[in-house]
Amino acid sequence: MGHPQVHAGPLRIGVVGAGTMGRGIAQLFAQAGHAVLCFDENRDSAAQGLAAVLSTLESLVAKGRLAPDALESIRGRAAICANLADLAECDVVIDAIVEDIAVKRDLFARLEGIVTESCILATNTSSLIVAEIASACRRPERVAGLHFFNPVPRMRVAEVIAAVRTAASAVAALRAIVEGAGHKAVVVADQPGFLVNHAGRGLYTEGLRLVEERVASPSEVDDVLRDGLGFRMGPFELLDLTGLDVSSKVMTSIYDQFQEEPRFRPSSLVPPRVAAGLYGRKTGEGWYRYDKGQKIEPARKSAPSVPSGLSVWVDPDAPESDALAGIVRKAGARLRLQAAGTDICLIQPIGEDATSAALRLGLDPTRCVAVDPITPLNRRRTMMLTVTTAPEVRDGTRALLASDDVPVTVIGDSVGFIAQRVIATIVNIAANIAQRGIAEVEDLEAAVCIGLGYPFGPLHWGDRIGAGRILQILNGQLRATGDPRYRPSQWIARRAALGVSLLTPEAQR
Repeated sequence: MGHPQVHAGPLRIGVVGAGTMGRGIAQLFAQAGHAVLCFDENRDSAAQGLAAVLSTLESLVAKGRLAPDALESIRGRAAICANLADLAECDVVIDAIVEDIAVKRDLFARLEGIVTESCILATNTSSLIVAEIASACRRPERVAGLHFFNPVPRMRVAEVIAAVRTAASAVAALRAIVEGAGHKAVVVADQPGFLVNHAGRGLYTEGLRLVEERVASPSEVDDVLRDGLGFRMGPFELLDLTGLDVSSKVMTSIYDQFQEEPRFRPSSLVPPRVAAGLYGRKTGEGWYRYDKGQKIEPARKSAPSVPSGLSVWVDPDAPESDALAGIVRKAGARLRLQAAGTDICLIQPIGEDATSAALRLGLDPTRCVAVDPITPLNRRRTMMLTVTTAPEVRDGTRALLASDDVPVTVIGDSVGFIAQRVIATIVNIAANIAQRGIAEVEDLEAAVCIGLGYPFGPLHWGDRIGAGRILQILNGQLRATGDPRYRPSQWIARRAALGVSLLTPEAQR
């Protein structure tokens, strides 16, 4: 019995399920030159699905993004079929049906009795274990995951999931088919969340943790991560977009499937909001309120004017002391060389709360404010108060930092600022993915950038900040909270100790 494989050139690809994902997959492969057969138990749904695909392609022709003759060619090789048996001659069949393990297992058992011995069977599951679906088949080596993202034609990445018994030839064939259609194919082990959803846990869970601790509000967390670090959307904007009812299930599922790994622990803030129906955009209210689908921006305080005669000391050993001193000087305040007797003392701790840093430096906590050195100071500035920072010190510092119209976010005391904590958590989870071999480093970096829209791959981002600093932030959190959620991956610890890039793979054995 041969290994599953497909021939070079145009293929016959079957798509089972004519919902949003099935339509997108059909469009992708039809545009790539393959013959596509669409099947749905509801024949009207299949017909509507194909009509929707052709309508989308017609709009591309109207915009000059698809040649008219290409559309006619697609019309000739894309069709619906009335019976599952009509997929018998397909080289690949992709399931895009409901996320129900029993339904998928039944489908794959039926397909195996229909298709040829060389046909590859793929599932577009986003959360189910591929090996469990494959166990319904006589030949599980021909079964793999092929997880696309919505909208399929525009989200140019797909995860090829190798289950425990999936043949290497099936993985190689699917990777070639996906890349031939112009998407990046990343090979992933059959683990909870696969790669993209797994890597994305840090943004959500640490964002929620910051709000739990009353360090910042949802909008303040989003502002810092979006404006300061370049995320397309902050975690709470994303939760509202995807729907908290859906996202909460994913968070719980990944936590449970990873044997209650603390790094993925869901937040207790979520269930009451789900119970109240605060799902996000689709219900008109989530972490934000919406009017006709548009977010209503929360009110933001205007910055006070800079008091005259203000004296400021900037910690000379801080990471961005020169840049911070320049802002203070430009705002018209007097820089002092000694902290004693100064109105405001500015510090820039990494992996440490403002109160602890002030005491360590022998400063008066009532006159201390910490400023984040990780977030670029020309994009958004985050200032952290100690437990006892005086109101006039808070207002004076905010006035100084906002004097050149760069937005300022004021947060409560925290071991690590918003940016530090979120980035360190993202890097730590990605490092653990690499350490466990769930995906190769190159695939990990590419999938996160394309699938999640992060400005950098997580390990590359860790290098930009510095592995030592990432380790410092995680260890600071671990010491302060005792929460194993923050225990650093050995991937980070070893590379920080060696002074090498976090992108450095393990030595070959």
